[in-house]
Amino acid sequence: MRLTKTFTAFFQSEKAGGLLLLFVTVISLLLANSFIQTEYIAFWNTQIGHHSITHWINDGLMTIFFLLIGLELEREIYHGELANIKNAILPIFGALGGMILPAGLFLALNYGTTTQNGAGIPMATDIAFAIGVLSLLGNRVPVSLKIFLTALAVIDDLGAILVIAIFYTKTIAFDNLLMALAIMACLFILNRRKVHNLVSYLIGGAVMWYFMLNSGVHATITGVLLAFVIPFGDGGKKTASYRLQHFLHQPVAFFILPLFAIANTCIAIDANWHEGLSHANSVGILIGLIVGKPLGIWLFSFFAVSLGICSLPKDLKWKNILGAGMLGGIGFTMSIFITLLAFSKDGEEVITYSKIAILIASLTSGILGYFWLKLTVKAPTKTIKG
Repeated sequence: MRLTKTFTAFFQSEKAGGLLLLFVTVISLLLANSFIQTEYIAFWNTQIGHHSITHWINDGLMTIFFLLIGLELEREIYHGELANIKNAILPIFGALGGMILPAGLFLALNYGTTTQNGAGIPMATDIAFAIGVLSLLGNRVPVSLKIFLTALAVIDDLGAILVIAIFYTKTIAFDNLLMALAIMACLFILNRRKVHNLVSYLIGGAVMWYFMLNSGVHATITGVLLAFVIPFGDGGKKTASYRLQHFLHQPVAFFILPLFAIANTCIAIDANWHEGLSHANSVGILIGLIVGKPLGIWLFSFFAVSLGICSLPKDLKWKNILGAGMLGGIGFTMSIFITLLAFSKDGEEVITYSKIAILIASLTSGILGYFWLKLTVKAPTKTIKG
């Protein structure tokens, strides 16, 4: 199986982006716990136009991240692994298991408590980090495993988007929501009339974002909706969708996501930080990501193959799927994002403890996945010339 140029470019971008995310996260944590702790944390809480810098990043810049996710998802549906339903079924089932079981384990520990709203936190997979860790294994990783993990993470992102839209929308201002949807309808008409000028869609998207921001539905959903009204055409390099997706890869991977990571990991860790890990919420996040993710991905994939719904690629073994599931436990970006939505009214303490649990779970999942795959994936045999 050969990798397409689009997939290769995407994989390489996410690989480098994942390594950068790791670097800036460590730097941010060090600064937040250094002699400039007060000034550093205060900077990210600086108010600009009634919102903090962190809020503008989370609700503004992250919309561009979701726009890229939408464009990538659209491409996967039309021309990627999700275009062939037979190839798509395995990662679809894996992603479902990787969302349902972690959420179930979290709810088993938190149902009926003030933190039950965090069930979406362990459902997420950070595609940049997961692929970044997988890339450290080099060419010993089968192509099918790269595609499985990438497709699974893309589907997982779609699941996270639906969770945000459905479960983390508190009250809806229908007048603003209808305005946002009306603008989307106008952009769809432009699409059908074969208007390919990107500027028209981006200006319309900005206005749609404003109304969505004031509707009660999280503003970042605008990015995904906008992606599906931008002309896709035949998916070629000259199409508006391809040009925008290609342009956004590097700004998202090397600016927006690192900035999100820096702003949301400036966590002041006190001497009693470990006490927060005993809370049901933290335990649910840890078990959900470290245990629920790989187990759910493996079980649902196994059931799908056992029932004859799909087949396991010839170059993969079940222990490889388990390793990919471990990497799926790297929640980070999306898990932190959902944390901010889930506990926006529960105080800074529960958010801080949740972030610490996410960081520990993501680090643990990354290490376990790396060493498991290193032990179970055979390096390609070298041919002797001459």
